[in-house]
Amino acid sequence: MTAGTRVGTLSASERVQRVRARSWALQVLYAWESTTPHRPLEDAMEDVFRTRRVAPTRKPFIRRHLALVKDHLPEIDRALRDAMENWRLERLSRVDRSVLRLATAELLFAEETPQKVALQEGVRLAGQYGGDDSHRFVNGVLDAVYRANPRKTPSS
Repeated sequence: MTAGTRVGTLSASERVQRVRARSWALQVLYAWESTTPHRPLEDAMEDVFRTRRVAPTRKPFIRRHLALVKDHLPEIDRALRDAMENWRLERLSRVDRSVLRLATAELLFAEETPQKVALQEGVRLAGQYGGDDSHRFVNGVLDAVYRANPRKTPSS
């Protein structure tokens, strides 16, 4: 599979691999956010890879998506701030902030992922790992990011 492969052409097994890789990427972001001061994101990722049993087939996806977060963090945070009314990014829980950053990176910068898939996956992660209302909050914020930043792709 190439980096340009469309999600619609993925097998069920490949889709499951991506779902699980997103969960690992979220865990890395959470671990990174939990350190004070922030150490390099790559260090947090390598710590997770060293101490947890992450399938080798998932690591390229995890690395690619965490690189998107790292390389575009100012733009991601700006898009999130613009999308949130009466909320400050710094005041969100680490889980919600990490989910929003990961999903926004994929929404805005992962050309191989349709934006609606990125949005749905962010909501799924929030529902799985966040608080009782996280999925609703994340859905609203990501929907606002999506509407403000439409990417022109055939599947969007």
